Amino acid sequence: MKGIGKLKPNPREDQGNLNRMHVEYIKRISNLYARLGYSPYTWVRNEDTPPWQPLKKPLNKCRVAVSASGGIYKAGQLAFHYKDDDSYRAIPKDVNIKDLRITHFAYDMTDARHDPNCVFPIEPLQRMEKEGFIGKLAPFQYTFMGGIYSSRKVRENLAPAIIDKLLKDEVDALLLVPV
Repeated sequence: MKGIGKLKPNPREDQGNLNRMHVEYIKRISNLYARLGYSPYTWVRNEDTPPWQPLKKPLNKCRVAVSASGGIYKAGQLAFHYKDDDSYRAIPKDVNIKDLRITHFAYDMTDARHDPNCVFPIEPLQRMEKEGFIGKLAPFQYTFMGGIYSSRKVRENLAPAIIDKLLKDEVDALLLVPV
């Protein structure tokens, strides 16, 4: 997928003939925010250990959902807008891939528009449910447009709203798909 940056070898991580690659996107995103009229972006640093909860039952007994930041919405829903949009869209689990639309300001959407599964893997999850690999796919999947300038809006508005929906949907496991 055409992305935010180019993959380049990172000589600092070249250990034992392992040549790891990394994406240089920080400068590009900073420039993008500047073009949109924002003050210089301060990258979020989360010092706390991320919360982790092991599964309490096998995956084939779990209700699974996906939350993706690729700006995916269903035809008929309001498209995301580019200025600090902290809204989300509920996508039904049985959505037809042909009904998905994508809008985002921070990545090249060419591949995602050709195959939304690369940023919102709904068809693989539908197959995993049908084949019994996962117990059930939650009735709704939750998407948003990443690149939200205000981390406060994400922390105080977006994340709690999606968490509330996931809890109401009795989701056991969540697949997070960032772009």
